[in-house]
Amino acid sequence: MDPASISLDLTAQLAFFRKLKFQYLEQKAKDSYIKIIVNDDAPSIYAADNEAQRELNEHKKRELREKKLRLAEMQSNIRTLAPLIEQDCTKVRSLTEESVGLSRKILDARLKLTRLRQAYPQPRLTVPSAEAQLDAQVLEMQTLEDKLQNLNDAVDSMKDKVKSGAREVEWLSGERGEIEKLVKSSKSEDEDAQVVRSYKWYTAALKLHRKLHSLVSFVSPSENELHLEYAIRSSSASGTWFPVVIILLFVPNTRQLADVQVSDLPLGSDMSDIIGAHIQANDVVGVVAAVLGRARGEIADEQA
Repeated sequence: MDPASISLDLTAQLAFFRKLKFQYLEQKAKDSYIKIIVNDDAPSIYAADNEAQRELNEHKKRELREKKLRLAEMQSNIRTLAPLIEQDCTKVRSLTEESVGLSRKILDARLKLTRLRQAYPQPRLTVPSAEAQLDAQVLEMQTLEDKLQNLNDAVDSMKDKVKSGAREVEWLSGERGEIEKLVKSSKSEDEDAQVVRSYKWYTAALKLHRKLHSLVSFVSPSENELHLEYAIRSSSASGTWFPVVIILLFVPNTRQLADVQVSDLPLGSDMSDIIGAHIQANDVVGVVAAVLGRARGEIADEQA
């Protein structure tokens, strides 16, 4: 209940009781006065009786004043404590609602825990086992990261070798063309000694290039197709050679790489990711180096 409304009701009731008390005393005095006048045997009233009555009235007035002071003090205390009680009541109500909500959350959590226990029976993954598994996965990821770094370094070095080999092949092709022109232009039956030496040097250089890059043969069946056959040696004690055939397909009348086909790879090998990336970049040298690097790594893994 609102303390302000209670105070208003109490004030109205006090005013009503004061009015009622005044009317009662007035009617009683009139009745006593009429009885004294009408009655033949009127009681004798002396000064001592009036003094005693006065003292009694004074005593009652003092008691009334004391009661009024106590009542005013009580009303003041009520006005002071009513807001505090209201605050405490509001706080208790909020705490009650919070406790009810927490009780519901606890019941929901217990129900979820029960469902989880039913869904994941023993043996469950504990914190120590999970930490041990995490440590093992971290070590495995570190090992894989090291292997990936080694493979990237090998691919980079192979790219450099392939690029230098391509430049050398291009230079040797030019030299070969010049030598062939010299050979064709020579009409004498005896070949010029310089041409013979140049031809032998070119042949030896070409053989050396093939040996360094494990290139067994290269064939161009058509204008937009090139077949490259490589022989990759394993790192085992037997030193077995594994053939790898790379077929490069170009867009006709352009130097745009259209497709790359690889055969004779180890079982389960997949080169589609690196082939697609290099086809988009039109990187012929890079795709050859990447395929050979991946093939060497997979052959080494099989031998291990």
